Amino acid sequence: MNDAGKAVVEARGLFVSRSNQLVIEDANFTITEGDYVGIVGPNGGGKTTLLLAILGVLPTDRGEIRLFGEPLQRFRNWELVAYVSQDATSFDSDFPLSVRELVAFGRVNRSNIGRRLRQEDWKAVDDVLETVGMSGLSAHRIGQLSGGQKQRVFVAKALVRNPKILFLDEPVTGVDAVSQEKFYRILSDINLSKGITICTVSHDLTAVFCRMSKVMCVSREVNIADVSDLKEPGEFLKKAYGEHFRFAFHRHECEGVFGNG
Repeated sequence: MNDAGKAVVEARGLFVSRSNQLVIEDANFTITEGDYVGIVGPNGGGKTTLLLAILGVLPTDRGEIRLFGEPLQRFRNWELVAYVSQDATSFDSDFPLSVRELVAFGRVNRSNIGRRLRQEDWKAVDDVLETVGMSGLSAHRIGQLSGGQKQRVFVAKALVRNPKILFLDEPVTGVDAVSQEKFYRILSDINLSKGITICTVSHDLTAVFCRMSKVMCVSREVNIADVSDLKEPGEFLKKAYGEHFRFAFHRHECEGVFGNG
């Protein structure tokens, strides 16, 4: 947890609707520099809606969102923000690009469209592929990869331009348990070694509580807490999942707040 970090995302009195239905109601929270936030909640509770509102994709009904201290409507430094959507890996398996070529697209932005990639760009690509454990498959076609490997490639594509915050929406859906564990371990390493703020929607509550610094429950209302401060996680989660919710903690290969090793 980063007690003294600067505010990266702030929401005050935030209301967001989707398809004429109120989805987020009076949300107030702060995400600080270096946080690793697990966003949890029931299906349809508003997790994706909240992310899209923070990214400026969905309009807000009222309230305020600030990114790096700037009101969202005036924020222009989008190179600081990276996003991997739920369906990032859903594409034609015959897609002709290699892993290295796809990640290199992350170095392209509005200011340099048409520019040939330089040596420094390719070095950044190779460095980030090493970070996510995919350098050995850099020449492979995307369609040859497993689901977990594809997710790591798209995280690499998001990270290759050195953002300050990374949003991921259910990044391990359809990925086997071993690959999920590897994926969350890589995210932890990125968060700790590079100081990148990470916010990820997850249904793996154990991964949230053993790896992440903050947990955000979204179910129309939004509640956020430091994981290390929660003596009874189940009680906190009931705010999102209801009074009948029971939290059964299972082992992950990490040192978490419940002493699992």
